[in-house]
Amino acid sequence: MGESFAAWTMGDDQAVMPHIDMANIACGFHAGGPAIMASTIALAKQHGVTIGAHPAYPDIQGFGRRSMAFAAAELQAILHYQIGAMQALCDAQNVMLSYVKPHGALYNDMQKSPELFRTVCESLGKINQTRQQRQQAPLFLVTLATTNSKPHSHVAAEFGVNLCFEAFADRRYEADGTLRSRHYADAVLTQRQDILQQVRAFKAGEPITAADGSLLTLRADTLCVHGDNPESIATVAAIRQLLLEN
Repeated sequence: MGESFAAWTMGDDQAVMPHIDMANIACGFHAGGPAIMASTIALAKQHGVTIGAHPAYPDIQGFGRRSMAFAAAELQAILHYQIGAMQALCDAQNVMLSYVKPHGALYNDMQKSPELFRTVCESLGKINQTRQQRQQAPLFLVTLATTNSKPHSHVAAEFGVNLCFEAFADRRYEADGTLRSRHYADAVLTQRQDILQQVRAFKAGEPITAADGSLLTLRADTLCVHGDNPESIATVAAIRQLLLEN
């Protein structure tokens, strides 16, 4: 959410917001900006939606979808800068910042690199220490639900960071539980019936079909849906209705 930039509009946040529970709001490094962040926070507040910071590599031109290399201390500063800005804008509207979900290449890279995942967790751990002193709830980290979450859980626990595992309603998976690269034409599910079929499987704890045709079972706490396509509003509404069904 909040991924518009200057005169360029991305998605329809106002139409999508009533149908979601959590909003990953861009922090200005891949999209968005201070005014857009503030207006998106206000929209989330209006609809009672939990607010999360969506930090990225500093990559406006590539929409945060290109991998970049930073020393651990520099990446921590990049994360603290973005999360701090989101926290300040939330404070100004008297709403709570609840979690962090890295965007794009940063999100994908931290799934593959134990060192990078450790750096992200350490960054949040430092923020949470300050939040604890201020008697604020700790930020949790949204990360990919995989076939083996133990390594990530152990690292997060080392820094006192709680994890929220997510599955993607509209992304295709590889057999090992990783997301199929966007370099492939079939990486994103575009047909609503295919997306809803995958959501039904996640909801029931049943396997989904991976890119190679094999069956893959994932356990998740939350579902991610991308809002940057014309069908997203109707799709999100349909997903919400499906999840509320008995």
